[in-house]
Amino acid sequence: MGRKSIQDAVREKYAAAAKQVASRKTACCGGGAELGGCDPSTRNLYSDVEKSGLPADAVAASLGCGNPTARAKLQRGEMVLDLGSGGGMDVLLSAKRVGPTGKAFGLDMTDEMLALARENQRKAGVENVEFLKGEMEMIPLPENSVDVIISNCVINLSGDKNRVLREAFRVLKPGGRLAVSDVVVRGEVPAAMRKSMELWVGCIAGALEETEYREKLEAAGFEAVEIEPTRVYQAAEAREFLTAAGWHADDVALQMEDKFTAALIRATKPVGATCDCPPGCVGLPCCH
Repeated sequence: MGRKSIQDAVREKYAAAAKQVASRKTACCGGGAELGGCDPSTRNLYSDVEKSGLPADAVAASLGCGNPTARAKLQRGEMVLDLGSGGGMDVLLSAKRVGPTGKAFGLDMTDEMLALARENQRKAGVENVEFLKGEMEMIPLPENSVDVIISNCVINLSGDKNRVLREAFRVLKPGGRLAVSDVVVRGEVPAAMRKSMELWVGCIAGALEETEYREKLEAAGFEAVEIEPTRVYQAAEAREFLTAAGWHADDVALQMEDKFTAALIRATKPVGATCDCPPGCVGLPCCH
C-alpha cells in the first residue's frame, strides 16, 4: 500500500471517529469508550484530574496509546506541537502546562477532527492554542520554532516515517525534545499474527521494530534516544478475539509474549544543530 493510500485510509478512519463523537456516539481509546478498530483495553490513560477540566468531546475523541503530555516535562512558556492532534485533548492539556506565556499547536490532516478540536478549544476557553491543517510529513511551521514535539500513537500510521522524523527535527529548536507515545515491536512477528493483533489493538498498522525506530531517529539527527515501555500487550488479553480469528490462544500467547508494546519515545535535537530547510525537506540529513 502506497503512502497516499495509507493516508486516505487513516483520514477516513479518523474522520469517521470525529463524526461519531460529534453525533454524541462514543469513541475510544484513552477516553474510555468504544470505537470500531480500537483496543478497549487502552482505556484510562488519563487521570480524572486531567479529564475533569476538558470538554467531554475532547476526552471521547482521544484515540491514543499513551499520555505523552504527562511525561514530556513541559515548562511554562514553551512552544509545543502535537502531531496528529485529533480532538485536541493533548493540545489542551499541553496549553495548560505551558501557561499563557507558552503555546500549543495541534497538527491534523482531517477536517472533521480539526473542526471538533476547535470546538473543544472554544468550550474549554483556552486561548494559547492553534490548530493547523497539514501532514506530519510536511509540517507547516518554520524551522527551529518549537521546544517540544508530542504525539500519541500517530507516527506509526505514516507511510514515510523517515520524513516525519526529519520534519520533527527541522521544526524543533536546538536542544528541543521529542516525547511521543507509540506502539513498537520487539523482534520478528509472523505477518498473519501481526494483522490479528493490529485488528485488536487498532493502532499498530505500521509499528516499527524497536531497534529500527531508534535507528530512524538517529538518522534524522536526534540524540539521547530512549524507548521506555509503558504497556506490554499480551495475547491473553485478546484471547477471545484471537480465538474468534482462528488462532489457538495458548500458542499465540507463547509467540506474542513481550512483542507489542506501547512506549514513550524520547529524543533530543543537539544544541549545536541548525536547520535551513523548507517544510518537506527530503535531504538526508535535512539539518546539520
